[in-house]
Amino acid sequence: MADKKKPDFDPKDLPNENVPLPEKPEKGKGPKEEENEPTADELRQMMKKNHSEVRGPGAGRMIREKPKNFGRTVLKLVRYIGKSKYLVFLIMFTTVLTTILNLAGPKLQGQAIDAITIREGHLDVDFDSLVKTLVLMGAVYFASAMMQLFQGFASTKISQTTVFTMRQDLFRKISYLPIAYTDRHPSGDIMSRMTNDVDNISNSISQSITSLISAVLTLVGAFGMLLWYDWRMALISLVTIPLTVLVSMKLSTYMRKYFVKKQVLLGQMNSQVEEMVTGFKTVIAYGKEEDACGDFAAISEDFRKCSIKANVWGGLMGPANNLINNLNYLIVTCFGAYFTLTGAISVGDIQAILQYSRQLSMPINQIANQYATILTAVAGAERVFTILETPDEVDEGKDPMTVDDIQGDIEFSHIDFSYLPGKQVLHDFNLSVKRGQKIALVGATGSGKTTVVNLLTRFYDVDSGTITIDGVNVNDIPKKTLRNAIAIVLQDTVLFHDTIGNNIRYGRLDATEEELEAAADMSESDEFITRLPEGYDTILSEGGSNLSQGQRQLLSIARAVLADPKILILDEATSSVDTRTEMHIQQAMVALMKNRTSLIIAHRLSTIRDADTIIVIKDGTVMEYGNHDELLAKQGVYYELYQNQFAGFET
Repeated sequence: MADKKKPDFDPKDLPNENVPLPEKPEKGKGPKEEENEPTADELRQMMKKNHSEVRGPGAGRMIREKPKNFGRTVLKLVRYIGKSKYLVFLIMFTTVLTTILNLAGPKLQGQAIDAITIREGHLDVDFDSLVKTLVLMGAVYFASAMMQLFQGFASTKISQTTVFTMRQDLFRKISYLPIAYTDRHPSGDIMSRMTNDVDNISNSISQSITSLISAVLTLVGAFGMLLWYDWRMALISLVTIPLTVLVSMKLSTYMRKYFVKKQVLLGQMNSQVEEMVTGFKTVIAYGKEEDACGDFAAISEDFRKCSIKANVWGGLMGPANNLINNLNYLIVTCFGAYFTLTGAISVGDIQAILQYSRQLSMPINQIANQYATILTAVAGAERVFTILETPDEVDEGKDPMTVDDIQGDIEFSHIDFSYLPGKQVLHDFNLSVKRGQKIALVGATGSGKTTVVNLLTRFYDVDSGTITIDGVNVNDIPKKTLRNAIAIVLQDTVLFHDTIGNNIRYGRLDATEEELEAAADMSESDEFITRLPEGYDTILSEGGSNLSQGQRQLLSIARAVLADPKILILDEATSSVDTRTEMHIQQAMVALMKNRTSLIIAHRLSTIRDADTIIVIKDGTVMEYGNHDELLAKQGVYYELYQNQFAGFET
């Protein structure tokens, strides 16, 4: 069996010591990179510090000490929340009512106390006033409880509505991201942004939005009531406020650092788990279980330490502010007792003043206690908005050409291309393919064969030069039209958790049952499908893991057959099937490729002997071309490849 070929461009090479990280790409050359990303040296230092290898392409790339722009991210969140404007108005209305009711409570308590007096050693009670005040207090507290119930409902509704919209936008954005973006970012980290980060946003909205609104209103209302009672006591109540603000700012500096880092490490850990699960068989086959456990233990240990620090600093906020508030309570009590003894204020008034002084510091406590939650949400939101703000795949195609108009003449003219600056893959590459021709691309690993396909399908755009189909620049053809005219069978098959029939129909969703079975029969997959208990209705496991690699490859070929493309691309399409099955597939492919432009990438040279033209690529340049016999007669690069592959065998 042929060795599994290495792609021309391996994104995992990004952090290599000798490979520079990509600079900001020019227009049309890839996705916009995240701002303030670390340099290559900084990235390597971060990887060494974490004692683990970055898992997946660009996995360590998003490490930052702090959010790029806290205020800007909050404003974006506010815009998302604002889409549920009626719920926002409901929350604000109920919060205002709740705040007013809460502010009325201490005044009513003071009136109730002042209804009971001691005169000449006897207890004097104004029962009418006391009963009315107590009934009113009960009504106020009941109404406040009902308002809080409505607040809870509205907060939950608005948080879920907001994250629903955000998840919809995020999923759509991921669906239209450039291929280059997903090549450079680990799938586990992208999934973490969709799940963990969005959940943190939801929790913060449901817990914090009413608290923040209530805190501002309570702060203003409580201070106003203190001024109404006694301006001196109002000023005394403000004595510890600067200390509270100072302590909160100092603690928040550390909290912000560790909560942001915690979210980054969580994304890395998810990425590592996702890679371990998808590559489980390889890990087991090479006996790397201990290494995998060690790598996970390293990142998990970093996450544990960071979580402890974040929670410790976050936990200090509440006790520190409570200590300051108790100090404030003591100061207000001492001065209040003095003013009461001098007859400046009544006992009921001093009780109300103590309550309002407590309410004056309570909003600051609420904000401080919610700060950790808010920081986590903002850190997650920033990571989400990084994806949402990544430009969609650019499609400048305006030509009215349709799939039916495409005939299949392909021309590569003076193509230069590099995935990374300073690491050019194709050099002045030229190739002409006539409609209906069967062209094979061969060459050593990394020579640029798959890159040719990536450029033809516009997964990437060329740095210079032009690619035309039927004389029309591919940049002028709408990408949907271009890709609908091309069917690709890759070495690494992609199957979905669905029925076998629906997986084949992915090539053409409106195909009839007869067309489906005909495509399966042509690809030699009908035989094993009909042996399954459920036949075409058999549900595939994730990635088709309940089938053999060869069977998965056959289904991928059947999908391409059903698509009936104008241009067919086979990238090591038969590398995972046995020799006998490969022979049957080759016979079926003769009919499939008839009158259809076909590009075949192959390491196994026996599969392309009957190609009309064989293009030999070396170091990103066409070195030789011709049919099998002509290239052998030249005794050049192709001859060497053929001799190395079939040395000792009769040809």
